Amino acid sequence: MNKKWSLLLAVVMIASLILTACGGGATEADCAEEDVLCVGLVTDVGEVDDKSFNQSAWEGVQQAGEELDAIVNYVETKDAKDYMANMQLFIDKGYDVIVTVGYAMGTATTEAAAANPDVLFIGVDQGQWGDVLPNLAGLIFHEDQSGYLAGVLAAKMTQTNTIAAVLGTDLIPPVVAFKEGYEAGARSVNPDINIISTYHPGGLDVAFTDPEWGATTAAQAIANGADVIFGAGGKTGNGALIEVAGTPGLYCIGVDSDQWETVPEAHACLISSAMKLITPAVVDLINLANEGNFPGGNYFGAAGLAPYHDFEDAIPQDVQDLIDSTAAGLLDGSITTGYGG
Repeated sequence: MNKKWSLLLAVVMIASLILTACGGGATEADCAEEDVLCVGLVTDVGEVDDKSFNQSAWEGVQQAGEELDAIVNYVETKDAKDYMANMQLFIDKGYDVIVTVGYAMGTATTEAAAANPDVLFIGVDQGQWGDVLPNLAGLIFHEDQSGYLAGVLAAKMTQTNTIAAVLGTDLIPPVVAFKEGYEAGARSVNPDINIISTYHPGGLDVAFTDPEWGATTAAQAIANGADVIFGAGGKTGNGALIEVAGTPGLYCIGVDSDQWETVPEAHACLISSAMKLITPAVVDLINLANEGNFPGGNYFGAAGLAPYHDFEDAIPQDVQDLIDSTAAGLLDGSITTGYGG
């Protein structure tokens, strides 16, 4: 066998392993069977291993797949016009649950759910308002609250009285919520703090996949005196974190997941991350689907700050105590972020 055909055979074998990684030997061909659970994920524009939003959702699908002995698979979206077609790939194969990632997929997901009432859909970051569909759960979070905690931390850790945020597009409400919460949290402890917040100027197709812009924008903020920078924008935000890590003595804050685990290049500056606990929430919803208790409408996942990891000793105890009391106040409603959504 020549090298060309050996390589082709290896690719086919690897693809087969991916498709049957879970499911006790079942394959996609069995997805129409009642006793076989199949879960598919469609990413927003970008890769499934983006070290942020798509990856967190996919990890939830994989974890649920292992727990439930389910078949799991994903499709990466390269262009927004392909949202519906990518979901249809799973629908045609008889998948039971389809997870779609990101606010931008909301309209397409609602249309697919309405047209396929026997398929359950989980729309990550897709709020369901007005008339809701019983087979569509919008997994949403209080991003303003985790952003608020990040702002408190940033305001307490700055030495220059200037902090910054490098953000994805303001076309996405959760990104706006992170920004507004971050600024409100910082000003709650330091009303006179200088905050440099910058949205990516591009559209949905580039705003979260532009680490070069993220790095350049972070560098500009550093030049203007910022010594704590919040990166909230997928790979764009990751670019900002990595840029900050290259300058000793500065701090950075990640987003969505605990980015200590996903962006090791930022360890030199990463004091915490403003988290949306996407992975466990996706697991919970898939389990509810499997149990026959699927909740249509909005489903709130948990939000909060990630551990401080190697910076545990660098963050004064009174600051850690303030973060804890603030988190409790946000949870019981005694503290509000002021964000109206």
